[in-house]
Amino acid sequence: MLARALRLSHTLEITFYVILVMSVGDTSFVAAIPLALLILLALRAVLIAVSYAYARAYGLLAPRLSRRQRLLMVLGEYASFVVTFIVIMPFERWWMGDDCLQAQADEGQTAAAVAERRRPPILLIHGYGCSRGAWWWLRGHLEAAGWTMATISLEPIYTSIDNYVDPVARRVDDLLAATGAAQVILVGHSMGGLVARAYLQRYGDASVARLLTLGTPHQGSELARLGLGDNGRQMRPHSPWLQALASPPASVDAVAFYSPHDNFVMPPALLELRGAQEQRIDGVGHLAMLYSPRVIQALLTVLEQTAARHPGAMSDTGEITNAADA
Repeated sequence: MLARALRLSHTLEITFYVILVMSVGDTSFVAAIPLALLILLALRAVLIAVSYAYARAYGLLAPRLSRRQRLLMVLGEYASFVVTFIVIMPFERWWMGDDCLQAQADEGQTAAAVAERRRPPILLIHGYGCSRGAWWWLRGHLEAAGWTMATISLEPIYTSIDNYVDPVARRVDDLLAATGAAQVILVGHSMGGLVARAYLQRYGDASVARLLTLGTPHQGSELARLGLGDNGRQMRPHSPWLQALASPPASVDAVAFYSPHDNFVMPPALLELRGAQEQRIDGVGHLAMLYSPRVIQALLTVLEQTAARHPGAMSDTGEITNAADA
């Protein structure tokens, strides 16, 4: 649904710019198309610039970066915005395909292959206004490292976060059934981390080995005051919904990856999750976390630690259980 809406909105926007360019100058239709595309890209650059200007008022510059680091950070965030919303998500099916989920037997596999298979599978939960297409780059790198990956698209995009919990629960059950695993690892970007916490609050942590969040506004964001829908209002700082989510806190082991230079979650203190381990990654923007090699490396390190702590074991009946219980 979101992919279709994005394709339609981009087509209408470019058509409007073509008509505008042709009406203000002696320009042919063919010549107006690249100019229309430039306008589209320029407006996205303005949006990113505004997000950083808005964040600057809330302490984004601490810790300070060099001029070169700031330039690379802003360009990386802009590129991530364009790639995500203009290139990938409108054509999600082309880029993403189906998740590759398959239970495998131990017979004929090396010990290393068996150990790799018995890692908990990972469910990726995207953020506000996005779809599963936002995970294209990150999913591919984690799959290349041997992890079983699953995704979900949360719709409609402007509704209460509570409405996403049951679809996530069904996806968790499907993932466990498809892989034969006992638990999953939940990885949420931005609002996706809040969705994961809401799932844990409603369903508990029996099916979850660990929660990892990337740039999640655990205590809200000032930018959410400009957001649409119930979910936008729920992410305002210290909203009643966020206060209810924090009491009682989810008991599952959690790691919060965050950037003090996040241009969507501000001020940076609102990225903190009480009781969670924290991993700070400087000089990366909110959407750029989904494409950052440094984030991937940090994720892989924590995932390997998680796999060591929550290995799967096959019982005599073929049922997967936790090694600690075997």
